[in-house]
Amino acid sequence: MTTTGGAVTAAAWNWATVAIAVAAAIVAVELVRRVLKSRLIGERWALAGPFVRRCTWPGFASAVVGTVKAAYDPGMPGSDSRGFQRLLALLLIACVTWLMIQAAYAVTDVVLDRLTRVEGERNRRARRIRTQIGLVRRVSAAVVVVLALGAMLFTFPQVRALGAGLLASAGIAGVVGGIAAQSTLGNMLAGLQLAFSDALRLDDVVVVEDEWGRIEELTLTYVALRLWDERRLILPVSYFTTNPFENWTRHESRILGSVYLRVDWSIPVEEVRTELYRALRNNPLWDQKDWTLQVTDITPEGLVELRALMSAADSASAFDLRCDIREHLVTFIRDKHPESVPRLRVETPTRR
Repeated sequence: MTTTGGAVTAAAWNWATVAIAVAAAIVAVELVRRVLKSRLIGERWALAGPFVRRCTWPGFASAVVGTVKAAYDPGMPGSDSRGFQRLLALLLIACVTWLMIQAAYAVTDVVLDRLTRVEGERNRRARRIRTQIGLVRRVSAAVVVVLALGAMLFTFPQVRALGAGLLASAGIAGVVGGIAAQSTLGNMLAGLQLAFSDALRLDDVVVVEDEWGRIEELTLTYVALRLWDERRLILPVSYFTTNPFENWTRHESRILGSVYLRVDWSIPVEEVRTELYRALRNNPLWDQKDWTLQVTDITPEGLVELRALMSAADSASAFDLRCDIREHLVTFIRDKHPESVPRLRVETPTRR
């Protein structure tokens, strides 16, 4: 009875020690979180906010599991805790992996947030860096997870004993896996190729399958294209390395827009040109650079074709600017020169 009672007392004391240590670890993590959220640190250190947002729960989990593993006495009399110790080791590896990934994401979040606010001439380079950082951190997270799974497996003695055999068969397994996952690996390599060759970036304006849209998401396996009517076109990454597509913002976001008008021969072209310039000067979407009005064709129906060119900072602004100018010129011609509205002439032979 004395031996049994002593074992129970030792076990209770062991668990009490663990509980006190866990409580202390939770309090320590909470203090760190509050310090990072305070004005003194939060307003001066850009990483404070992202760390609190991403690392709070991984930090609590890692602190609790690590404290339990450190404070628990596996040599307690009358206990067989091999399974419990292995479980703690697995949980600790998982929690630390979670914390590492979230900490890396917090650091890159600061960079990505600053790059998102970049406008003007540096916007293209900022979008390229954002695309590359996004893909690199996904690849890094996948590598860390694979290493963590390997570390978990090697906590089992049976797996550790088979390590040499696994390494010897890795070449054959790699060949078989490569054949089985050929399309997936091809997409991953295509994603890296697009990101680091600067052929495609986040927020690029592209025309794919006769659809106009912006690159909303670029991963290692697929590209999400947000179309002008808020639909999403999902394409495999390999599509962009094997098929032609239009990239309107390959070198810069600035773009030329055109408006075509077909009017009667009586149209006063110089007056319309003056009105176009006046309308552009009063429109905030015009970037104050390029504009012109030209007679570009005579249609088979006997109408004069006018083409108005104007520049804008990006494709979205160019589309809205074209709509504004088209509406303005149609109203101008209708109200000021109704005789120039398109009409068909029919000549009837006179009777003798």
